[in-house]
Amino acid sequence: MTATLAQPVRIGKAAVWALGMLALATGALESVVTPTLPLLQRELHMSPAEGALLSIVLLITGALITPVAGKFGDRYGGKRVLIRLMTVVCAGGLVSAMAPNLPILLLGQVLQGAMVGALPLSFILVRKHLPAGEAKVAIGVVSGLFVGGGMAGTLSAGPVAEGLSRHWMFALPTIAVIASTMLVNRLMPHDPPGSSDDAGIDWPGLVLLSGTLVMLMLVLATAPDLVSQPLVLLALLGLLAAFVAGWIAVERRAASPMVDLRMLARPAVWKSCVLTFVICVGTSVPVYLVPQLFAVSSDEYGFGASATEIGFFLLPGAVAASLAGPIAGVGARRFGSRAVVTAGIVIMVGALIGLAAVHTEVWHLVIGKMLIALANGLCVTAMVTSTATSVDQSDTGIATSLVLVTRVLGFAVGVQASGAILTAATPAGSDVPAESAFVIGFVIAAAVTALSLLVARTMNKGVKE
Repeated sequence: MTATLAQPVRIGKAAVWALGMLALATGALESVVTPTLPLLQRELHMSPAEGALLSIVLLITGALITPVAGKFGDRYGGKRVLIRLMTVVCAGGLVSAMAPNLPILLLGQVLQGAMVGALPLSFILVRKHLPAGEAKVAIGVVSGLFVGGGMAGTLSAGPVAEGLSRHWMFALPTIAVIASTMLVNRLMPHDPPGSSDDAGIDWPGLVLLSGTLVMLMLVLATAPDLVSQPLVLLALLGLLAAFVAGWIAVERRAASPMVDLRMLARPAVWKSCVLTFVICVGTSVPVYLVPQLFAVSSDEYGFGASATEIGFFLLPGAVAASLAGPIAGVGARRFGSRAVVTAGIVIMVGALIGLAAVHTEVWHLVIGKMLIALANGLCVTAMVTSTATSVDQSDTGIATSLVLVTRVLGFAVGVQASGAILTAATPAGSDVPAESAFVIGFVIAAAVTALSLLVARTMNKGVKE
C-alpha cells in the first residue's frame, strides 16, 4: 500500500530521450523484413505463402502483446513490465540474426513482436512522471522517434543485407535495442503499481482476445486468396464473430477484465480508435503503392528505380515522419488535439488527390509521400496523446494500446486492399499493373481519409496546457 501511495519521481529530459532512443531502435528492428522480403525468399527458399506468413507474423504477435502489456503495465508498473518485455525482444532479435532457416526466423519474429507493447508502457511512464502538458510533448517525441525508426529500418535494411548479410540487418538494430534498454533501466525511476487490484489476471478474456486478433489478422491475410472459395471465407468470418461474441460476454462478467468495455465505450477512446483505423487505412495505401510505382519500368509509366534509389526517394518521408511526433505533441498542447487531427486529415487528403492527379515525375511522388508521412504522424500522435490524457492514469496503458492495435489493423487492411487492386489490374501474362490501378488506389484512400473528418469534428478540443 505504501508503494501505491508513493509520489512518483519527476524525470528529466535524459530519461525521456532514453525512451525515445528505445522507440527508435525498436521501430528500426520492426521494419527490416518488409523491404528485404524478396531477398529472404531467395536465400531461405521460401514460397510466396511462406513469405506472406513471415511478413505478418510480427504484426499478429504485436497485436496480441500490446493490450496485454498495457494492462500489466497499468497494474504492476510500467518500468518493471517494459524491461522484461524488451528482454524478450532482444532475445528475438538475436534469434532472427542467427536463424539458419525459416522456422527459426519465424520464432525470432514471434519473440520480436513483443516490441509493439513498448509504446503503451513508455506512455505509462511518461504520464506518471511528468505533468500533463509536458507528458503530451514527451509522448509526441517517443511516438515520432518510433515512426522515424521504422522508416530508418526500411531505408537501411536493403543496403545492410546486400553489403553485409541478412544476419546483420537483424543484428545491428538488436544491438541498439539492447543498449537503449540498458539506458532506460539506468535513467528511468521505478514507478509504483497503478492499482492494488487482487482480482487476478483475466485469463479467459486474454485467451479470447488473442483468438479474436489472430482470426482477424488471418482473415485479412487470406481474404484475397479465398474470394474463389466463399465457404471457407465465410467459415473464417464465422469463427471471428464467435470469438468476438465470446470475448464481449466474458469481459462483461469479469471482476477485473483485460479490457474494460465501459472504457472502450468512452467517446475519447472509441473516436480515437475509429480515426486511427481509418487514417491508417488511407496512409497504408500510398505506403504500399508509391514504392511499387517507383519500381515500374521506365519503358512503361514508372521510373525503374533500384532498391537503393527507392530508399533515397523515401528519405524525405522518413524525416517528415520523425518530426511529426514532436510537432503534434506541441500542437496538441497549444491548440488542442482536434485541431491537429483535422489539419493532418486535410493535408493527407490533399496529398492523395495530388498523387492521383499528377505522378509523372519523381518529385511528385517524393513530395506526396512526404506530406502523407507528416500528416499520418500528426494524426496518430495527437490521438494517442488525447487518449492518454483523457483517461485515468491507471488506464493509460490499455487505452493507448487499443489505439495502437487499431493502427496495426488499419495498415493491414490498407495493404491488403492495395495489393488486391494491383492484382486485379494486372493483365494476364504481364507483371505490370495498369496505371489506372494506382490512380484508383489513391482516390479510394483520399475518399476514406476524408470520411474521418466526420468523426474528427466531434472530438473534444483537448486540454491546452
